[in-house]
Amino acid sequence: MGSEGPKSVTIHVTGFKKFHGVAQNPTETAVSNLKYYVEKKGLPAGVTLGSCTVLETAGEGGLPTLLKVIEESSAGNSSNNGQVIWLHLGVNSGATKFAIERLAVNEATFRCADELGWQPQRVPIVPEDGGINQIRKTCCPTESILELLKKKGFDVTLSDDAGRFVCNYVYYHSLRFAEEKGHKCLFVHVPTFHRVHQEKQMEFVAALLEAIASTC
Repeated sequence: MGSEGPKSVTIHVTGFKKFHGVAQNPTETAVSNLKYYVEKKGLPAGVTLGSCTVLETAGEGGLPTLLKVIEESSAGNSSNNGQVIWLHLGVNSGATKFAIERLAVNEATFRCADELGWQPQRVPIVPEDGGINQIRKTCCPTESILELLKKKGFDVTLSDDAGRFVCNYVYYHSLRFAEEKGHKCLFVHVPTFHRVHQEKQMEFVAALLEAIASTC
């Protein structure tokens, strides 16, 4: 109906702390400063920035924290009939551009131990889902999000390989939880600040929130 206002969308965001080979994780900085940045810049009508959480860069040992954050945020949205979206940010230290991850694979093969000392090799993330070739795809319209970001001048691409480290591990679990709760979920890899400076990355994350809200 014409009298209806803009749709209600709440976006919860996570980033990661440092890990082996990455002393400064840009996603920790971005997520820690996001609420302040968004307050200054503003978001479109109907869009709410929910929780902003920096996770330990850990797989199995960090899972209870991820679950707790999702459960608490879900409870906070229980009275809201709008869409709930989980946006996870991770760093790809070898990347020169932003990458929207379309899927996660049910495989944990860590090239180095995570920050809690866990280093699985060819282990199913969720054994009951099947073997390590099982995948879960985001239901967010990644092509549309990509085009909106490109129109704003960002160097961004689509990816079907989130790695097999903690980023993929968290993404796989989050996609599974999102499906169970009727939410949506997306993972985006960012470069280091040496490749793309902090202010540009903050601009990108703010534009990403808007693109997700307008398409998902």
